Amino acid sequence: MVQGRALTLCCYRIKALTETIAHVRITYQSWQLGKIEGEVQANDFIWQFEWRFRQSQLQVMPSLGRALIQEPLGRFLERYDYQLEPGGDYSFKIRARL
Repeated sequence: MVQGRALTLCCYRIKALTETIAHVRITYQSWQLGKIEGEVQANDFIWQFEWRFRQSQLQVMPSLGRALIQEPLGRFLERYDYQLEPGGDYSFKIRARL
């Protein structure tokens, strides 16, 4: 027992970090047009995307679940776009807090 002082205990809720593997397939690439097209799959979702790398613009279709994939896919494409080839299969991890 400590006299003259109040003891405060703080509890922090630890949020779980989940990981999912996203699989990317490049279906089209044009250096002249400055774009890459492909498909990305994560869990039960499948999206088509168009990456205009000169403008750093990413379009993901359909809209269902787009919020889950748009940012991590954009980071992946920004980092590796010059290494990706049509017909190539790639993957990356998606991490999210629950």
